[in-house]
Amino acid sequence: MLHDSGLLLAVISNQPDVARGTQQRANVEAINDWLARQLPIERFDVCYHDDTDNCNCRKPRPGLILRAAQCLNAEIGASFVVGDRWRDIDAGKAAGCRSIWVDRGYAEKAPIGHDYRARSLLDAAQWILKHLSPFQGEST
Repeated sequence: MLHDSGLLLAVISNQPDVARGTQQRANVEAINDWLARQLPIERFDVCYHDDTDNCNCRKPRPGLILRAAQCLNAEIGASFVVGDRWRDIDAGKAAGCRSIWVDRGYAEKAPIGHDYRARSLLDAAQWILKHLSPFQGEST
């Protein structure tokens, strides 16, 4: 639905298990390759660091979002971040995006300041489509 409306889709993901040695980078890349064959995702940006690495790309910092927006030539202020963890929402806010929290009931701190609390990814997508500006999503 989002892609069909002309929106560019990117996946922004923290994968600290690679830095921790409990996951192989090749496995993460294989999953992303599979997703790219199944879905119209234009870009994948992954942070393989752990918190102690103090990098700018690990959410809640906005580095991956800003990189994806630059590479896709996307207007950051007209962009949406959809995530199921507080780090996603904080990163989206730090980047200047509208943020949708998909509440999965995790036993961790809830995000603060999200624009919408969704019940599912479908609910989030429907909310985004209702809140597009009149010219957003049109090909130029």
